[in-house]
Amino acid sequence: RCVVLRFLKSPPNQNKTSEEILHHLQNIVDFGKHVMKQFFGENYVHHGSKIHIHTADFLVYVIVFFCLFSPESRCDKDMETLSGYAMCLPNLTRLQTYRFVEHRPILCIEIKPKCGFIPFSSHVSQEIKHKVCRYCMHQHLKVANGKWKRPSKYCPLDLFSGNKQRMHFALKSLLQEAQNNLKIFKNGELIYGCRDDQDCVSDWNELARHLKPFFFPSNGLVSGPHCTRTIVKELIHVITMTLLSSTDACRAGDMKTVPISQGRSYCKASAFNKELVRNGKHKLESSGLPRGCLLYKTLQAQMLDMLDIEGLYPLYSRVEQYLEEFPEERSTLQIDGPYNEAFYEKLLDLSTEDDGTVAFALTKVQQYRISMTAKDCSIMIALSPCLQDECSEQRPVILTSKSRFTFSVSVLDLDLKPYESIPHQYKLDGKIVNYYLKNVQAKDDPVMSNLFKENEDCTLVLHKV
Repeated sequence: RCVVLRFLKSPPNQNKTSEEILHHLQNIVDFGKHVMKQFFGENYVHHGSKIHIHTADFLVYVIVFFCLFSPESRCDKDMETLSGYAMCLPNLTRLQTYRFVEHRPILCIEIKPKCGFIPFSSHVSQEIKHKVCRYCMHQHLKVANGKWKRPSKYCPLDLFSGNKQRMHFALKSLLQEAQNNLKIFKNGELIYGCRDDQDCVSDWNELARHLKPFFFPSNGLVSGPHCTRTIVKELIHVITMTLLSSTDACRAGDMKTVPISQGRSYCKASAFNKELVRNGKHKLESSGLPRGCLLYKTLQAQMLDMLDIEGLYPLYSRVEQYLEEFPEERSTLQIDGPYNEAFYEKLLDLSTEDDGTVAFALTKVQQYRISMTAKDCSIMIALSPCLQDECSEQRPVILTSKSRFTFSVSVLDLDLKPYESIPHQYKLDGKIVNYYLKNVQAKDDPVMSNLFKENEDCTLVLHKV
């Protein structure tokens, strides 16, 4: 049926009851259906449905499969299979729109774009947060903690810029250092993804071998580095065009959009930005995103974080204090659901003027949770070769030099971020910024750099030997 079964996971020895699992799954379905569809649009969000599996043998098979084939880093939780409840979702590595091409090979690119703007809140205490994006700062802390061996050159602001040159650079950087932000599937099988010890050249050659039939079906290119570079360039072009396309005619709900111009359009730490500065240019062009494309809608949802975690945390504390006094109000405030139309309506207030009420604080907390969800979502781009006589105005098509593709774009990982995770986010933000200031910015601005200022004449003296 080309579907995916998703089981909940929980920390060891914290198994939930069947009723709790069923309630959790229903919340996930309702949140996707009533909230995230309003932000992203009907065609992009597949909320799925909850189902009950009665075959015990199948559930045992699932557990064994999970234990045998999951990476060790993902085995720190138990799968909730005893209840028999799961979610049934479409397989997003396949086309979601046109089933007539299912018999053809399908390419799928999964991108986790991360946060695409720099905080514009007046609550930000460190000026560096107004200049360098969260992702670029966090890279250095992750390398220091041993999560990755080297930082990526990818900067989310380049991808969200709408400027094709910057987007190409961002996607190339993702391909060079995928981490867990990019994966490529061929007919549902992972062929390129997160390997920290990867040899980029050999991996690209292997990737080009997989992609060659898609982009050069007539086998007109000779093999070698030129072939690999050309195929990777074609892939980047196709991804860029699909990300800038709109396959959903509806508006993203009734939300009054946050002006993107409020945020700085480039990151000072971006490798693309640094290259421009080296070449004597000091301004990055930002073409802007088409309003109907998924990146634009993702960015709008992300920018519901209008106060930054520094401005949000005191409001979270206000809600917590209220709940300590009136714990029975937790369900009335809809912190744990239900995530229905009424919950969505409360998100429409974009005012930032604090009136001191719990209602204001709760609205900002819930908007922040939506923002965090959008910052951590994944975009799935499914591509399938399309013959010329099959193409029509009703089917979105991307052209390359030798091929044409029909495609579908979807978004997943849209579970609402936990209310209880806000203190962790507050502490993590401080760690990221402090590490960057002490270990990265300090090295970038040594005292010696003042000895050779820009445009100062220098003389090279050659001594006779």
